[in-house]
Amino acid sequence: MPPKKTEVSGNGGTKRKRASGKRKDRDFSSDDDFDFEQENNKKGGKLTAKSDLQPVTVADDVKEKIKLECPKVKGQLLIFGATNWDLIGRKEVPKQQAAFRNLGQNLWGPHHYGCLNDVQVSCVVSGPCAAHSLLMTTDGKLWSWGRNDKGQLGHGDTKRIEAPKLIEALAEQVIVSAACGRNHTLVLTEDGTAYSFGENKLGQLGQGNQTDAVLSPAPISYNGQPLVKVSCGAEFSMVVDCKGNLYSFGCPEYGQLGHNSDGKFIARAQRIEFDCELIPRRVAIFIEKSKDGQIMPVPNVVVRDVACGGNHTLVLDSQKRVFSWGFGGYGRLGHTEQKDEMVPRLVKLFDFPGRGAAQIYAGYQCSFAVNEMGGLFFWGVTNTSRESTMYPKAVQDLCGWKIRSLACGKSSIIIAADESTISWGPSPTFGELGYGDNKPKSSTTAQEVKTLDGIYIEQVPEQPTALLCFLLIHCSCQPSADNSKEQTESHSFLQQTQFSITEGLSTDVSSF
Repeated sequence: MPPKKTEVSGNGGTKRKRASGKRKDRDFSSDDDFDFEQENNKKGGKLTAKSDLQPVTVADDVKEKIKLECPKVKGQLLIFGATNWDLIGRKEVPKQQAAFRNLGQNLWGPHHYGCLNDVQVSCVVSGPCAAHSLLMTTDGKLWSWGRNDKGQLGHGDTKRIEAPKLIEALAEQVIVSAACGRNHTLVLTEDGTAYSFGENKLGQLGQGNQTDAVLSPAPISYNGQPLVKVSCGAEFSMVVDCKGNLYSFGCPEYGQLGHNSDGKFIARAQRIEFDCELIPRRVAIFIEKSKDGQIMPVPNVVVRDVACGGNHTLVLDSQKRVFSWGFGGYGRLGHTEQKDEMVPRLVKLFDFPGRGAAQIYAGYQCSFAVNEMGGLFFWGVTNTSRESTMYPKAVQDLCGWKIRSLACGKSSIIIAADESTISWGPSPTFGELGYGDNKPKSSTTAQEVKTLDGIYIEQVPEQPTALLCFLLIHCSCQPSADNSKEQTESHSFLQQTQFSITEGLSTDVSSF
């Protein structure tokens, strides 16, 4: 590998300030071109739905007819990291889950689910603050497993599930994309319809109400142009339609919905509450800010991709520009300051000829982008003991590597590049770096994952869970000419390997 960079980004953030008690008036509305006004109905001190807010609707005769395709990848799934779903991201297992206190251990090397031996996987999905995961098969079926406190697995109950299980309620649908929030899930079908399930206290399901949990998949309250992208933050969601319009819903804290407001107001007993968006609302204004603070609107933004971190969002548009907004702590927005951004703001580094972005990724407290030349850029924080990276900087460790897929969790990064898998992350880690038993558990610099030598990794998840990682092994019988030898050897190796049951794990998980 190229020489490793010794500096590691860290945490230079400041604590969040409490709301002042009065909501600020909007400088401008992100709904100027909408047909309706959004009024805040809070006179009684109680958070209520906006009675006059209507779902986005497009007449059938002008609505596009599309058919999205499943990812054209055939692979097998590998897993490593923490598998005690109810403990991930918590100090202790909740009392109601006490029976599972000691179920699930840290997997320091690659393992395989026995229930997937005959299943061809096309994509695996999780989130940087999620403790549940999804996989899609080549025929568009969706499986889920992990934590299920709020019904985020979509099986109609709240029972924890140890290994992937088919979501029967979506068996008649062809699923092409999905996203995981902290306790909720969004999925997208081939005709551009989005379904959601899981926690809905803050309206993050987009179904027009606020309920504790929705246990089975239900369509979001939207009748506009077909959707082509979905993404989830911790307690909010984003969707993109086929015309490149972006919509958001859920908790507006930090301005993470992009509507020029953090939605805070003082309820009874001086309690801070949020004016949540219960149905998809279009993000209509994108801005550029000069060094002297002058704000200018950026017209003609056609969204091509969206990626959500815990409390921030990145967007990539048709002109290869990157916008970011939401919580600004630790530099994760890339604007050289830690100020929260209430509307999408242009990240200037990528707004130059030949320097546009090709891919974007959002971690819990950080962001990544791959530019047109293949260079990887990072900003934000992964290590809370070092200084923050306040604007996009090139990751020198990976100069010259062709990055195929990247996933960033709360502190750990894993990348599929060329014929190698690369990972790094500060201590403590729980096996998500994949270095193997009796090996270093963490690394402050990028290291090749030797336990995967000789295996062609097609995809790392769009976002790994906080302490868990998945890899999708290419197993096509018709590999491309560029890497036919490596892919054929990987396929043969998988078929010939005898999996042995690892002591202490569920009998459905085998060592690789």
